[in-house]
Amino acid sequence: MPEIMIHHDYDLIVVGAGSGGVRAARIASELGARVAICEMDRLGGTCVNVGCVPKKLFVYGSHFAYDLDDARGYGWFGKASFDWHTLLENKNREIARLNAIYFELLERAGIELFRGRAELVDEHTVRIEGAKRTATRILISTGGRPLGPDIPGAELALTSDAVFSLAALPKRMLVVGAGYIALELSSVFCALGVDVTIVHRGEEILRGFDRDLRCHLHDELEAKGVRIILNMQVEELRKSGSSIEAKLDNGDTLETDFPLFAIGRTPNTLALGLQALGVELGTRGGIVVDDDYTSSVPSIHAVGDVTDRVQLTPVAIAEGMHFAHRFFGESDFRIDYRNIPTAVFCQPELASVGLTEEEAWHHCPDVRVYRSVFTPLKLTMSERKERTIIKLVVNAEDDRVVGCHMAGHGAAEIIQGLAVAMKAGATKAVFDATIGIHPTSAEEFVTLR
Repeated sequence: MPEIMIHHDYDLIVVGAGSGGVRAARIASELGARVAICEMDRLGGTCVNVGCVPKKLFVYGSHFAYDLDDARGYGWFGKASFDWHTLLENKNREIARLNAIYFELLERAGIELFRGRAELVDEHTVRIEGAKRTATRILISTGGRPLGPDIPGAELALTSDAVFSLAALPKRMLVVGAGYIALELSSVFCALGVDVTIVHRGEEILRGFDRDLRCHLHDELEAKGVRIILNMQVEELRKSGSSIEAKLDNGDTLETDFPLFAIGRTPNTLALGLQALGVELGTRGGIVVDDDYTSSVPSIHAVGDVTDRVQLTPVAIAEGMHFAHRFFGESDFRIDYRNIPTAVFCQPELASVGLTEEEAWHHCPDVRVYRSVFTPLKLTMSERKERTIIKLVVNAEDDRVVGCHMAGHGAAEIIQGLAVAMKAGATKAVFDATIGIHPTSAEEFVTLR
């Protein structure tokens, strides 16, 4: 019998118009596919609306408090005042501009946009607000959402999403958790004059980063006024007049106006109908995919945070490109998950690429470590005493640099460039033979002895 050809409405339907989904949709469309995308919220996903972009705008806004302090040492005097509503309104305007750009990108690419909640009916059908659409392939890129606590009074807990629409600055903020989101937001609000306390169940902040940088950042945050309580958990939240009381597991209580829980994020896979179709999910609810981002159902794919692997916007974008080229093009584009650079936009800024010192000892037969702690030139004429730390981790067997780490002003911009060098396989000898730009913090990386 001749093979029966099934006609679908589209070659690809993308569920979720965040960074990864939009990139996949655009590339697939450019490669000739008929593409639709559906989104129940604002275009751009977490990064544009309640993540990277507004957070970085808040970081810029709050850092002026330190810039103004530094300016006195350079002869600048005068009064300055801060207005939270101006920052919030300008942030909202910028996010709206980006939302419009995402819409224009989809429109120019000829991608049909459906607004509303999506649910998979079968392996080729998506129901959007009651209407059904079919596609040869379905890509899930619904990202993740902040986790809330499982404690008495959990309804009083707030997550990072709430920060970006605050009507007024709180006087006291309790931040539970010590990952990158917790530290970034703690830095922002501390600089804006909020009394910030971090409570973390671990023995040190920022798990997964190099220990020297973690300890350095801890000291710098406390020097700026952030109170850090380690090896402690919040057991209960309860109202206490106009405040909220947090009970700790040692019996102590803390009063706060804003209990922010930054204890991780979980994949957005609920109510999509995945389990009924036999799509395998991991222990935390992420969609399990192979190297080509295909789930246990061959026509259903996933990229980005919803897979619960590397939760970084540039990774989601790269995965979307891989998916589109793999199934709608002829490119052999592949992602190298080794040596992905990352940054924590706290104050001071921290950035890293490659192995930590501890990881290097598990991967290399012998390790050499180079480290420098110094006061950047700009701050030598300031009353602030913020220090910068840089660190290179080298495989002693072949002299190859396997880790670059920095905490200090401009860390993200500097480490991005060093990530290229590491990708190219640079050795410590190559770093040593490179002439530095003087005077900069970056030159320290090529003068380490």
